[in-house]
Amino acid sequence: MSHPAPLRPFRFGVNLVTPAPAEEWRAKCRRAEELGYDVILVPDHLGMVAPFPALVAAAEATERPRLGTFVLNAGFWNPALLAREVAATDALTGGRLELGLGTGYVQAEHDTAGLPWGSPRERVDHLVRTVEELDRLLGSTDHQPQPVQKPRVPLLIGGNGDRMLKLTAEHADIAAFTGARAVPDSPTGTLAPITAEELDERVATYRRLAADRKEPAELNLLIQMVVVTDDRSATVQEWLPLVPHLTEEQILELPIILVGPLDRIVEQVRAQRERYGFSYLTVLEPYMEALGPVIEALRGE
Repeated sequence: MSHPAPLRPFRFGVNLVTPAPAEEWRAKCRRAEELGYDVILVPDHLGMVAPFPALVAAAEATERPRLGTFVLNAGFWNPALLAREVAATDALTGGRLELGLGTGYVQAEHDTAGLPWGSPRERVDHLVRTVEELDRLLGSTDHQPQPVQKPRVPLLIGGNGDRMLKLTAEHADIAAFTGARAVPDSPTGTLAPITAEELDERVATYRRLAADRKEPAELNLLIQMVVVTDDRSATVQEWLPLVPHLTEEQILELPIILVGPLDRIVEQVRAQRERYGFSYLTVLEPYMEALGPVIEALRGE
């Protein structure tokens, strides 16, 4: 399936998941900027960095990158309090914020926080209300504090199911695909990769739901592994027991895995933009350095 819209320029983000003292945190952010990352991102999990103060600190350490949440667990947040955080953070970062939202997928964190978990339907309902309330509050000239960006802070929504894709199609500036789905009834939020063909189907479903949009969204993919190597087979051996339903060849074909010689990875990233429309790629912190040469090779494309 070829990608119908004009190809967007590449953007690269890194999700910084490990808490660090002030100077170490600033150094990590400066290193991300040096490597050419366009966006510095933070998650929203207990035991990891607190999203908004971490982004304000990242803004003070850097000049160029945008700053985003990847993604906020809407179930942790009351919409009015979240609107205050978003507006203040956008102001304190000089209008560099990109707000990423999702339903949350780790029941154990809700239990620890003493927050209701709810059914999948209830979690999506809460996210829908959150998106609508943020639009209403941050779109009002009466809301204090005021965000810098108008008409609003860019919104990324991450999801995989049909209702989530519908919400994304209707509201999000950036549509984020995980290339994985939650394992049913896993309290720790275990995710299982979906195949390249299943991802085709999810992106096609999103495009159908987004057909009436004035502006097409940017499409994001979360990459789970980046290894520049001549021995692709050896690198993915650790994945085999995690995904027993996939062969080694199928694992190497997963869009969320970039493994191989540098030129092959660069070609894979170009091919996935052509096939799916993924122009914005996010990696997790352990692979920040590994993606650096790929970013360099694709600069300006």
